[in-house]
Formats: sequence, C-alpha cells, structure tokens
Amino acid sequence: MKMTELKAGDKAEIVFIKARGEVAIRLVNMGLVKGTRFKLIRKAPLGDPIEIMLRGFLLSLRLSEAESISVEKIGHVGDGKPMGGGGFKRRGR
Repeated sequence: MKMTELKAGDKAEIVFIKARGEVAIRLVNMGLVKGTRFKLIRKAPLGDPIEIMLRGFLLSLRLSEAESISVEKIGHVGDGKPMGGGGFKRRGR
C-alpha cells in the first residue's frame, strides 16, 4: 500500500521507495529508508502535506513524495503496540 492510503494514527513500516534522483536522495537524508517504522500523525485539511513521526521527530511530506513510498501497515492508534525500531535509547548518567 502507498503511504498516502494510511489514516491518521496508523503505524507502518517502509517497504520500498520508488522515487529516483534528487527526491530519493532527499528522502534518504531525512531517514526514510526500508525498514523504518513511523506513525502518520495528521493530514492537512486539503490532504497535502502529511505529517509523520519517526525516530523521535516530526516530518512533513508532500503528497507527491509520499505517493512514491510503499509501506506495510503494522498497527493503528490505540492498539497499544509501540512503533519500535529506529528510536534512540537514552543512557543513564
């Protein structure tokens, strides 16, 4: 399924990125690589852009960028399942 098909609160994992060239480089630089888990936070009223949470930060993507990202849904809001993977663990002092 495409990232654009998710609803607010859905959790997913990136399976494949179809983008090429500068767009692909930009997505990778922002941390969007195969295996990355994220949560779709919200969509703008007209649907563009969308906001996702991954690796402890929020990221807004244009629909044209999100359209090129294939994902596998792994959960939804309120399911009690953490997004897992990709987060940073804080070490004790």
